[in-house]
Amino acid sequence: MTRNVFVIGLGLIGGSIALSCQKAPNTKVYGFDIYEKTRQQARELNIVHEVVDEVMQAASIADIIIFGTPVNATLDWLEKMSEWPLKKTVIVTDTGSTKGLIMEKGAELRKKGITFIGGHPMAGSHKSGVQAAKTHLFENAYYILTPLKNEDEEHIKELEELLKFTLAKMVRVDAQEHDHMTAVVSHFPHIVAASLVHQLDSEQQNYPMTSMLAAGGFRDVTRIASSNPLMWKDIVLQNKDELLKQLTSWQVEMDRVKSILQNSHEETIEHYFASAKEVRDKLPINTGAFYTTYDLYVDIPDYPGVISELTGYLAEEQISITNIRVVEAREDVFGILVISFQNADDRDKAQKCISNRTKYEMYMS
Repeated sequence: MTRNVFVIGLGLIGGSIALSCQKAPNTKVYGFDIYEKTRQQARELNIVHEVVDEVMQAASIADIIIFGTPVNATLDWLEKMSEWPLKKTVIVTDTGSTKGLIMEKGAELRKKGITFIGGHPMAGSHKSGVQAAKTHLFENAYYILTPLKNEDEEHIKELEELLKFTLAKMVRVDAQEHDHMTAVVSHFPHIVAASLVHQLDSEQQNYPMTSMLAAGGFRDVTRIASSNPLMWKDIVLQNKDELLKQLTSWQVEMDRVKSILQNSHEETIEHYFASAKEVRDKLPINTGAFYTTYDLYVDIPDYPGVISELTGYLAEEQISITNIRVVEAREDVFGILVISFQNADDRDKAQKCISNRTKYEMYMS
């Protein structure tokens, strides 16, 4: 018997999930996107087995419906869903990065006989859109499910059975717990990164060269400030309460740092940085949570063609890179050429490749 999966929203996340679901046996994957151009691209790229132009018809035969849409759009879809002619056994899930509002809507659907299990695949890419979708996007990333209390275990297992083809690490948490943890490790850091960039911008009025020196550590710390502003507007508003708590805690921490500096006690200052280093060094490095780059800093000589020479070596050994840039201000890094990779294995292979062919010094991050 064929299992019908319907993915609504065929961007990076929805498209990648659809590709993963195609690996499941006895499964047919349908897809829909509100943009006609995206639907056409999905057809050309074989993102799903069949792209549909009408939502309700595909939803009526679906065994599992997956929303790969932003949270606000998903909430709108779920509102309409209660009027759709769905199978009584259908399981509905989403991919949103905040779960509070989504699960409130899910509870309403449960009263109408529809099973909703919240989901959040914690992976992404520096690229967006259906053309960036790939089967292995979620490999080794955490895929969080937030089922309602007293959800039928068989429903959860059925969804997990399908999603295991993403090769992600499946975990279950409470929706409120999810929103708190993602506020700490993702949403709040975006606010901090944006605030640092705003502070840099204000400094440029009196010190125009400031931005020219903003390489290395500053660029790495604030990289996430380049994320989609519309998406982050929605996220911070949806998770506002948790973020306000984080801001209060941050202000307390900054007051503590200010006090430490005012007292100028050398041992206390050193301990502050040492304890932070200890905690940071113990963080897991291969969880695949959100989009992570693995950087290799290469101290190269300054002569024409050296960059193409290095990338040529990597191409010969079929090592894929995601980004490359030159760092001119090098106070806190050892290299001037920064090559970014999607995973640690590619970075390690690149280091060996370059070491075997050159005598350039390298530093990994």
